[in-house]
Amino acid sequence: MFWTDIEEVGRMFEPLRELERMSRSLAMLSTPMGVEFPPVNISENAEGAVITAELPGVWPSDVEISVKGNTLTLKGSRKADELKDGEFYQRRERWNGEFNKTLELPFEINADKVAARYSRGVLTVAAPRAESEKPRKITISSE
Repeated sequence: MFWTDIEEVGRMFEPLRELERMSRSLAMLSTPMGVEFPPVNISENAEGAVITAELPGVWPSDVEISVKGNTLTLKGSRKADELKDGEFYQRRERWNGEFNKTLELPFEINADKVAARYSRGVLTVAAPRAESEKPRKITISSE
């Protein structure tokens, strides 16, 4: 009788397993796990900001960085792996396609001094503050 109860409980979970399978299938049609691509971190100091973006599988030549005012945009694409004749995906979770991510910073960016480097799948962009945005030290004169 005990094993019969366990089998019955297992059958109760079948609809949930099917729902999970459908959810995984739908996730493959969108960006990875519903997260905007690429994931970024932004750190800020008095000089400006540093943006790091995870771009595994993306060639630096396939990324475009543009700056206007206080907005920095990352645009590019990650190409799908090409399958050889007779090959097919048994499971496919890695996202591919075009991406476009716009980041607004709380200050104007000096577009002429923005620098970027790419290493081991991580893009690092240094976005310095415009001179008009930097704090100025005011000298007090005495009479």
